[in-house]
Amino acid sequence: MPAIVETVDLKKSYTAVEAVRGINLYVPEHSICAFLGQNGAGKSTTLRMLMGMIRPTSGTGRIFGLDIGSERDSVRIRERVAFVAEDKRLYEYMTVAQIVRFTRSFFPRWREDLERSLLEQFDLPLERKIRKLSKGMRTKLALLLAFARGSDFLILVEPTEGLDPVAIEQVLQIIVSLVADGAAVFFSSHQIAEVEQIADHVVMIDCGQIVMDAPMDKVKSEYRHVQAVLSGPSDAHDFQLAGIERVYCDGRMVSLIASRNVDAIVEHVRAKQGSNVEVAPLSLKEIFLETVKGRP
Repeated sequence: MPAIVETVDLKKSYTAVEAVRGINLYVPEHSICAFLGQNGAGKSTTLRMLMGMIRPTSGTGRIFGLDIGSERDSVRIRERVAFVAEDKRLYEYMTVAQIVRFTRSFFPRWREDLERSLLEQFDLPLERKIRKLSKGMRTKLALLLAFARGSDFLILVEPTEGLDPVAIEQVLQIIVSLVADGAAVFFSSHQIAEVEQIADHVVMIDCGQIVMDAPMDKVKSEYRHVQAVLSGPSDAHDFQLAGIERVYCDGRMVSLIASRNVDAIVEHVRAKQGSNVEVAPLSLKEIFLETVKGRP
């Protein structure tokens, strides 16, 4: 599919610290792409480069074909992208109604139908000052201002932060409906169960480098946990096979994390006189933890 976001060897350094070390992103149209990583992995730096808030040290990046390193193009990108940052920063002195009217005036494609619907769904108090809103209400308001813009691309950071379970489900359903209407979403979240629920593509970043970039259905269908009891003690050197990501040996017990090639791995375990071989799927949270575990 055509790309909304495409980067090539994108890097950002701060003096002696290389925050982003040559990432290649491809976010297709009409997709929900999750961007996962630990704190300090390079997510925020990457997003700030995409939005033109900081300039890359080297490499290239484009959104809607516009150069993220160009001052003129970065302004045009911000006009077309709905961005919700982690801090959900808003004008504290305004009321909810005032900031909705104020934001609406800047966006000719503003969806008044969605504005009305979200005000009702989120139960936002129109006359209350923003500085008096709870954390959850601030998140809802920031999302409303992003969702109603009529943007073709949304970048969301922790979009369900501070929300209760009912509101979380509402937000996830709205994201899915926006994509069904033709938008694309690139979002970062530590709530991996929510990511697994709606994302169709997943990108994982660790230490400034992409360590996974794959369709969600492929990740969930191919990653497996293989466990067996061997006839005698073994170590990791006995299980050097394509697709094995991690090996854990404890006496006669062996536990393997496989990203592909599962049938061949199971046969290899059996050839090592393995018995009681068990193969189980992994959740996205388990896959994430295994992917970033032990990396330098």
